[in-house]
This record gives sequence, C-alpha cells and structure tokens, in this order.
Amino acid sequence: MKKSSAQRTPLSIRTWFVIGLLSLSGQIAWGVENAWFNTFVFDTLTPNPRPIAWMVAISAITATVTTLLIGTLSDRTFTRFGRRRPYILFGYILWGIVTALFPTVSLIRPIGVAVFMVIVADAVMTFFGSTANDASFSAWTTDITDTTNRGRVEGLIQMSVFVSFILTTALAGMVIEQFGYFVFFYGLGGFVALTGLIGGWLLKDAPVSQEEMNQVRPPYWREVLKTFSFEIVRKNRILFLLFLAIAINGVAWQVTFPYLLIYIEHYLGYDKGTMGLIMGGVLIITALSTIPLGILVDRIPRRTFILWMAFAAAATALVFSFARGIPFLLVAGVLQTVAMAAFGIVSGAWLKDLYPTQQRGQFQGVRMVFWVLLPMVIGPAIGSFLIRSFGIPTILNGEAGFIPTPVIYYAAAAINLLALLPLLRIPKHIRLAEVEA
Repeated sequence: MKKSSAQRTPLSIRTWFVIGLLSLSGQIAWGVENAWFNTFVFDTLTPNPRPIAWMVAISAITATVTTLLIGTLSDRTFTRFGRRRPYILFGYILWGIVTALFPTVSLIRPIGVAVFMVIVADAVMTFFGSTANDASFSAWTTDITDTTNRGRVEGLIQMSVFVSFILTTALAGMVIEQFGYFVFFYGLGGFVALTGLIGGWLLKDAPVSQEEMNQVRPPYWREVLKTFSFEIVRKNRILFLLFLAIAINGVAWQVTFPYLLIYIEHYLGYDKGTMGLIMGGVLIITALSTIPLGILVDRIPRRTFILWMAFAAAATALVFSFARGIPFLLVAGVLQTVAMAAFGIVSGAWLKDLYPTQQRGQFQGVRMVFWVLLPMVIGPAIGSFLIRSFGIPTILNGEAGFIPTPVIYYAAAAINLLALLPLLRIPKHIRLAEVEA
C-alpha cells in the first residue's frame, strides 16, 4: 500500500549521517577504481586500451558474482551484530586497505606480469567493495526505506557519487601531479577505511520479524541458482524490463567513461591540473542538483521521469562530442552528468520499490548483472574497438597505443536511445511501485 507525500516515512539524523558517510566512502573507492586505476595503467604501464577493457570486464564479473553470493548470504544472516552490518563494517575496512596498496603493482617487472597483477589487484579490491557496498549497504538502504522516501535517499547517494568524483577526479589530478600516485592512493584508501569504520559502527540494521527469522528457506546454493529462473523473471516482469533499460544505458556510459580522462588530457589537450578544474566545476554543479532531483523522483511517476532521462542521456552524449573550449566543456559536461545522475536516481529508487521483500540482498546480485556486469563488459569493449579503429596512434613510455576520439560519444548517443525500447513496454499505469518493498 502506497503512502501519500503527507505520510512520508521520516529517517533519523543518525541514519541520514550513516547513509551519507558510507555512500561517500564507497563511492570514493569506486571512483578511484573507475577513473584512476585506468589512468594509472595508461600512465605507468601501457597506453594500449586492451588491458583497461580486460580490467574493467574482470572487475565487473567479480562484482556481480560477489554481490549475488554475499547478498543472498546476508538475506539469511541473523546475528546479534545485525544482518547487513558485519559485512559492511569489515568489508569497508579491507576495501580501503587494498585500495591503498594498489599502486605497488607498478614496481613489478616485466610489464606483462605487472599488467596481469594489476588486474588481479583490481579484482581483489572489487571483491571487498562489492561485499561491503553493492551487496550489503545497498540492501540495508532498501531495508530501512519505502516508496515515500527512496527518491530522497537515492538523491543523497547520487550526491555522494559526484562529491566522490570531485575528490577522486578533480582534486586528484592536482595531488598526483604534486605528490605522485602512491600518496594519492594511500590517502584515499585510508579515508575509505576510516569512514567505513565509523559508519559501520554507527549503523543500525532494520528490525527483522520473528516470522522472517523462522521462515524455512531453500538450501543456499539452490536459492542462488534459482535467481535467474524463468519463474523469477515471469513473476517480476516489470523489474526485469527496468533491468534491461538500465543495462543499455550503462553500456552507453561505459563506452566512454573508462576513457574520459584520457580523452580530455590526450585528445583535447588539457593537463591534469586544468582537467581537474574542469571536472571540479562539472561535478560540483551536478552534486548540487541531486537532492532536488531526488525530491522530483518522489513526486513524478517513475516511468515518465525515466523515459525523459533516457532521451536526455543520448542527447547530452552527442552534445559532449562537440565540446572543445573550456566553457563549452563545462556546459556539456554538466548536462551529461546531470542526465546520468537523474537516470541513476529514478532507476535506483524504482528498483528498490520492486525488489521482493525477502530477497533484497539476493536481488542486489541480479541488479549487478544489469547495472555493472553487462555494461562494464560490453561498453569498454565497444570503446576499445572504436578507439583502436578510429583513434589517433601514439607512443607513450615506449609502448604503442591509441588516443580516443569523439566517435565513442557518437556511439554512446545511439546506444542510449535503445534504452527507450524496454521502458516503453512498461505499462503507463505503473507509477511508484506495484509492489511495496
């Protein structure tokens, strides 16, 4: 049963603080992986785009499998320390430690072994990150919210995404130029571990009913393997149409995002410091937009909002492809990231509305297939192919490679339009949720 906006469920200040802190901590770690792991490989090991595509793909597979297994396990965990809390607390601490140690792989020789080890290190980091954030923290935010406040919570989470981008992208360029990659990774890894410790300690799990604790569930592995059965898909048709749209939108984004900083620095010709200022301006404006967007998501029918944002994602990718000077880059970057943030807020809130109540952790794993695995395997591979086919040949540190060109943004715009197809198959009468999570 839906509540009206007048009956909106309030959350305590402590809960909002924990959501904000753990969101920021987690997104900083993901921001480091998504942006600077790739740039680190390009700058210190090889400019060949293939290792980046491999690293992104293997990380996505690791994240998906981990989230499915740990998410299902957390659904079945009932301890005096809580259901999700143990996974969040210890997962975040280990996540930060591994992130801090990541640059040591650059000391390995020969280069081929270093490339292999950087992929392994990324997978290990991803395991702890997905345990803490994707499987457990995301399930916890679903447990403690409902359809009346999820847009606002997703707005805060998306704000943390862009604040983390400011810290890991905009400011990082200046830090790296001044102190190098090692200091950068040590500082951010330590921050992730510390904030994870504080947030995990303050976190309170949602109450679990005695009925749920006593419920007889199928054996663990049977429940995991049943995740993608035809019966599950048929019973959650609207949810899987939404998953499909998210996957298409994610593929379009991943065609360009792993190569964004390389594109700005090596194609557009801006140094890391200037790039940091440009990215900082874009991300600050986008971060400020997320809370108003979250409020809108709680007031506008989900289907209507997401259709417009899918179209906006395509249009803004095309606009960004023509950006050259700093003012144009700022405007185009803001338009593109605001559209991406809005799509993420509305889709994230709608997914949580539709998750089966007893399987929220498990469905975080399903979500990862469409939110991370498919986009991060398919998207970077398309981007790598386009860069090798239409990019500018270059030699960096004695290694041959290619500089990305605007063609990757043309492809992203076209792919984004395809996300409209599954969304249009969702009935118009669907507004917030047909299932109260």
